[in-house]
Amino acid sequence: MATAKKTTAAPAKKAAAAKPAAAAKPAAKKAAAPAKAAAPKATAAEKKPAAARKPNAAFMKEMTPSATLAAVVGAKPLPRTEVTKKVWDYIKAQNLQDAANRRMINADDKLKAVFGGKAQVSMFEMTKLISDHLK
Repeated sequence: MATAKKTTAAPAKKAAAAKPAAAAKPAAKKAAAPAKAAAPKATAAEKKPAAARKPNAAFMKEMTPSATLAAVVGAKPLPRTEVTKKVWDYIKAQNLQDAANRRMINADDKLKAVFGGKAQVSMFEMTKLISDHLK
């Protein structure tokens, strides 16, 4: 019987010791929150003026579309960003977005040639397929 008391007493001590530690954690979080709020804010004079954002040269490099893509966006060289915009303009003008799932593009004859024969592609897959047609 003496051994049974020792085994039952030990878990009780562990459980009692765990409760104060758990109670101390929320108090520590509450104490840390005001310290963040008390951090000094930089004044307008200390802030550096924001530099004008420069476009990424890789996106702005003019690329020549293939003959199949040229049927949609035109034959003259364009940056990738403009090609994507023109494809989206074509999709919206022809009402090719799927009505149920707007992320899917239903291809017509011109886009089916660009999409490698697929009748429907996602908008994320579309950019990958278009990049294959740019040189």
